[in-house]
Amino acid sequence: KTQRLLAHRRPQKSFFETLIRSLIILCVAIAVVLSSISVCDGRWLFARGQLFGLWHFCTVSNSSVLKCVTDLSLANVEGLSVGVIPIRSMVSFAVVVAIFGLELLMVSQVCEDANARRKWSMGSVLILGSFLLSATGVLSFSILVKDHLTFTGFTLTYWCEFVAAFLFFLNGISGLHINSLTHPRN
Repeated sequence: KTQRLLAHRRPQKSFFETLIRSLIILCVAIAVVLSSISVCDGRWLFARGQLFGLWHFCTVSNSSVLKCVTDLSLANVEGLSVGVIPIRSMVSFAVVVAIFGLELLMVSQVCEDANARRKWSMGSVLILGSFLLSATGVLSFSILVKDHLTFTGFTLTYWCEFVAAFLFFLNGISGLHINSLTHPRN
């Protein structure tokens, strides 16, 4: 009877595997928060007294008062008012996809059933999908306002989205890699 119980017992995860998986989950959660802040604020570039964003265009007057409008055609940047719509959609959808990916990663660790490995892989793939959406949005925005770009003109919220995209990539790849190392294919 004891041999049958031992035969059906699952092998225990090592401490380092649990630690690495926990760190991946933590870093994805941080990336989701950074990306959410970046999308909600949306002011990504400050150049020549103008603040370009996903949702608003702002100008700074002589008295340092920020005047913001939602009509992005007032920015006098060709294609900004139309081009920012898919960018907003991509980075917003990246957050949603990352939340679902994070949920799958956490569920795979809490509920260690027969599908835990598949849930972890699917969560990692969704995190990589978030990277693609987020990176495409960041790159598209930079291309759209290329005439106004300066390295120091990027705002903190732009860098939040940039770092979030980078973390999505690292954690998605790491998640798939740790899964392939700990569960070799038969």
